[in-house]
Amino acid sequence: MEAALPRSVALEERRVPGRPKPGLTSPGTTVRATATSVSLPLRFMLTGLMAFVVSVGWIFIKPSILATYHYNQYVIAATHLVVLGFVCTVVMGAMYQLVPVALETKLYSERLAKWQFIIHVISFTGMVWMFNVWNMKHVGHFGSGLALGVGLFVYNMARTLWRVPKWNLVATAITAALVWFSLTIFAGLAIATAKCAYEATEGLATADGVKEMINGLQMVASVVSRFDAIGAMHAHAHLGVVGFFVLLIVGVSYRLVPMFMLTELQSKRRATISVLLLNIGLAGSVVTILLRSDWKPVFATVAVAGLAVFGWELRAMLRARKRPVLDWGLKSFLVAVGMLIPVCALALVLSWPRLPMNQFFSLLENVYGFLGLFGVVALAILGMLHKILPFLVWFGVYSPHVGRAQLPLTTQMVSERAQRIGLITYLVGLAIISIAILRENELGLRIGAVALFTSLLCFGWNVVQVFSHFRRPQIKPLSTDGGKARHSVRTDEESPVSGGQRTACSTTK
Repeated sequence: MEAALPRSVALEERRVPGRPKPGLTSPGTTVRATATSVSLPLRFMLTGLMAFVVSVGWIFIKPSILATYHYNQYVIAATHLVVLGFVCTVVMGAMYQLVPVALETKLYSERLAKWQFIIHVISFTGMVWMFNVWNMKHVGHFGSGLALGVGLFVYNMARTLWRVPKWNLVATAITAALVWFSLTIFAGLAIATAKCAYEATEGLATADGVKEMINGLQMVASVVSRFDAIGAMHAHAHLGVVGFFVLLIVGVSYRLVPMFMLTELQSKRRATISVLLLNIGLAGSVVTILLRSDWKPVFATVAVAGLAVFGWELRAMLRARKRPVLDWGLKSFLVAVGMLIPVCALALVLSWPRLPMNQFFSLLENVYGFLGLFGVVALAILGMLHKILPFLVWFGVYSPHVGRAQLPLTTQMVSERAQRIGLITYLVGLAIISIAILRENELGLRIGAVALFTSLLCFGWNVVQVFSHFRRPQIKPLSTDGGKARHSVRTDEESPVSGGQRTACSTTK
């Protein structure tokens, strides 16, 4: 995407051994030194999108998963397919691409990331299947594999962050998100452990090492079993969704939004406060949800205040932008941020300790979870993928030809009409499903799922359009004038070489 080439990368060459002098490099040379190979993030993103399509199809085939109370095996299985299969997979791929470029460093190990991808896909697929049949023993087995994959991911990101030349708020937010992500995985394994029985007294169970491990699992199970099962599940969910995904959206926005919209961070103090309040509110909310404490509304308010400050700063950046027209990818992302308003309102209502636990409020919790996942996180990811996928393909196909040929713009690689229809049908689907959940209407849920699927078809059409450039590159020779070829490579909003800077690279022969 345009934002993948930050200003400091394009204009302030970071010298490494063997690199040509700054005056002799092309605009893409510096980016290539920090960017990850295109195939790595693409495998994560495409796998995640396939999982999302399956998730929407699951809602259509079995709408009862949203029309009944969420503490059952089918809801848990479908939720983990969305969270681990779609959101986690896409976010991991995006971070492998964006973190090195946005923070002007290099990914620690692509080879490690490729192994992690294999482990992650096998593990989340097995977990979803075992949740669906409610075999908690094998959930724990596949969950251990997932934890291994997440451990490799966090280690890779930590080593990458260690190389950052200048620490900033974005790096801090990413680090905090990785910590919350790690705690989420640990909490999930602990909950699964508490639901298993450890009765083996002979054979492998008595072997050295295995016996100690079983004793440790029994201790974890005894501790976790002291807490309310619903409270533990809700705390686990908030750890992952708010601590990892929402915090990443907030933190990374302070880097990507200025790049995409040709604007600047208007108040570093506001940005810092937003990240700080969100972390404090999350920490307190997790503990109070787990303990079913009357302090839940207090910490929910703190977290909402952090998101409100984030919205304040985002609005200030939008008003100061130099790019008046926003493309549909950015509009989708901003709509997702706007969806935080109803989600936060529901969070404040549902955090009230004296809330009657009747059917209506149980279904309202379903709406809260659905809008949080599909309305905020998933829509924000789809919006950013409208920017990321064209850039990745553009960079992989056309970056060697910069300054040597006429190249297409990233905006020419997609259909704006498909993007517009996709966003509208997605919002229609969200509205229909939310109402259908409250009315326990399975027909309405199926209609809403069709609307979401239509949106994904529009998105898929653009994906096909983008990937067609691998097979049929649109490279034209430079125009000639009096025996001399002159070509200006635009690097503003339409060219991914700029990182959102209005600069130009002219080549004359």
